[in-house]
Amino acid sequence: MLHLLVSRIYYQSHLRINCDNTYSHVDSLIYPLNQGAENLITIFVEEVAETDSTQMLDKTMQPSTVTRKILFRVISLSIFLIIFSCLVLLKNSSRSYIIPETVLMLVLANKTSEPSTEVRDSDNPPLNSLFSPPLLPLINRRPASRSPVRVRRNAKFETLKVYMYDLPPEFHFGMLDWKGRGDQIWPDVRSVNRIPRYPGGLNLQHSIEYWLILDLLSSTVPGFDRPCSAVRVTNSSLADVIFVPFFSSLSYNRHSKPSGREKVSRNRFLQDELVKYLRSQEEWRRGGGRDHLIVAHHPNSMLEARRKLGSAMFVLADFGRYPVEIANLKKDIIAPYRHVVDSVGNDSAPFEKRRTLAYFQGAIYRKDGGMIRQTLYQLLKNEKDVHFTYGTVRQGGIRNAGRGMASSKFCLNIAGDTPSSNRLFDAIVSHCVPVIISDDIELPFEDVLDYSEFCVFIRASDAVKKGFLVNVLRGTTRDKWTKMWQRLKQIAHHFEFQYPSKQGDAVQMIWEAVARKISSVHLELHRKKRYYRTQLNN
Repeated sequence: MLHLLVSRIYYQSHLRINCDNTYSHVDSLIYPLNQGAENLITIFVEEVAETDSTQMLDKTMQPSTVTRKILFRVISLSIFLIIFSCLVLLKNSSRSYIIPETVLMLVLANKTSEPSTEVRDSDNPPLNSLFSPPLLPLINRRPASRSPVRVRRNAKFETLKVYMYDLPPEFHFGMLDWKGRGDQIWPDVRSVNRIPRYPGGLNLQHSIEYWLILDLLSSTVPGFDRPCSAVRVTNSSLADVIFVPFFSSLSYNRHSKPSGREKVSRNRFLQDELVKYLRSQEEWRRGGGRDHLIVAHHPNSMLEARRKLGSAMFVLADFGRYPVEIANLKKDIIAPYRHVVDSVGNDSAPFEKRRTLAYFQGAIYRKDGGMIRQTLYQLLKNEKDVHFTYGTVRQGGIRNAGRGMASSKFCLNIAGDTPSSNRLFDAIVSHCVPVIISDDIELPFEDVLDYSEFCVFIRASDAVKKGFLVNVLRGTTRDKWTKMWQRLKQIAHHFEFQYPSKQGDAVQMIWEAVARKISSVHLELHRKKRYYRTQLNN
C-alpha cells in the first residue's frame, strides 16, 4: 500500500506541470496527503491489531496501549519522511530522472493508483513527454498507427515569425496581371475568388513562392482560419527569418528571353534590381543575408543572382545545377514540386485493381544524368505489364498520366536533366509506390519522413542490369506493397499546396523545415557578434 501512495503522489504532481515545464501548486498537495496518510495508518494499525488478536494463543498477551502508540508514531514518522522527500525532489528539479520511466509506468499501471478522471488538458503533458531531453526538438512518433510525423521546436510549439519585404508588384503578383488600387502592393486574400490565379500546366509545378506568400498574407487577416506554423510580422527585428517575395520561377518561364528591342530579358532585369534592393537593406547588411529566405524552385531560376545572394537560405527543388558553396543541405530547404495530376483521395485502387506493374510516361531522351532513361526504355519496352512511353502535357497528357499512375502498382521516377522531377509527387498523390532511380536526388522533409516506408530505391548501376528492375518489382509481395500503399495514403497530404493552407500540408511543412534550419543560422550570427562592441570601441 505504501508504494501505491508514493506513486500516486508522483503522478498527481506531474499533472500540475504547465507549458513552461515549471511546477505549480505543489504545496497544495500537503493537506490531502496528510489526510490520506492518517487514514492509511489507522487502517494499517487496525489490521495489525486484528491479525495479532486472532493469532495470539493467550488473549491476555494483546499489545498494550503504549506499544500501539509507539508503533503508530513510528509508521507515521516513516510515511511523513517519504512524503517530505518526494515533495522536496519535485520542488527542486524541473524534470525528474530519479525514477526510470519504465518503472514509474509499471507502478502507475496498477488500477488502484489511477486517477478517477482522465486528463486531456493540453497544458498537462503525458508522462512520457516529461522524460524527454529538454533541449531537443520533440518528435511525436506513433509507430503503432503509422500516423504522419509532427515536428515541434519545443514542448510548446513556437510560431515562426516572418518579416516579408514589401517589394513592388512587378516582382510577384504583377506577373499574374494583377493591378492594385493606388499604392496597393498585395491583393486582398480574404476571398479566394479575388486572388490572382497562378498559370497552369507545367508552370504550376514550381509555384512554391505563390503559396507561401498567400499564407503569410492571410496570417494578418483577423479571424482567418489557418494553421499557425508561420505568421507575418511588421518589425524585422522581431522576425526569425526575412522572406523575399519574388516569383523567380515564373519570371524565368515567362520572361527569360528579351522581347522586342530589349537588350536584356525582363527576368535578368528583375534579378539585377532585386540584388540592388536587398544589398541596400539594413536587414540584409546586419547578417549578410544569412537569415533571408529566397525561393528559386525552378532549376534555372535566379541564374544570374544566385551567386550574389548565395549567403541566403534557398528553397529549391534539388541541388543539380548549383555548386556546393552556393546551395547545400546545411543551409537550404528542399521543397516538393506542386503535383500536376489530380489527387486520387479516397478513390485509391488496391493491389488487385492495379493491373500495370510499372508506369512511366514522359521525355525519354534526356542529357546528362537523364541518359539512363534511354537504357531503361530499351530494357522495359517489351515487358507486357510495364507502361514505358513518351508523353507530353499536350492533348490531355496530364490527365492520361494521372489515370495511368492511379492504375499502376509502381511508378518509375528516373533522373532526367536534374535529379528530381514532379513525377515523384504525382506518384505520391496517385498512391502509386514510387521507384526512385536517381542517385543524387534530395528529398523534401527527409529529416522527419522516412521515404523507405513508401518508396523503392534502386541504384542506377543496378537498374540498368537486365532483368534486375522487373525482378525486384515482381518480387514485392502483396502484403509488402499494401503496407507501402497504406503509408502513401497517410503522408500524401504533406505534399499538397492549397489555399487556405491546412495543418500538415506542404506549406506548413516548409515553414517547419525553415524553423528547424534557422536556429543554426542564428547561432552562427550570434557567435560572430561576440566582439562587435569591443571592435567599435577600438
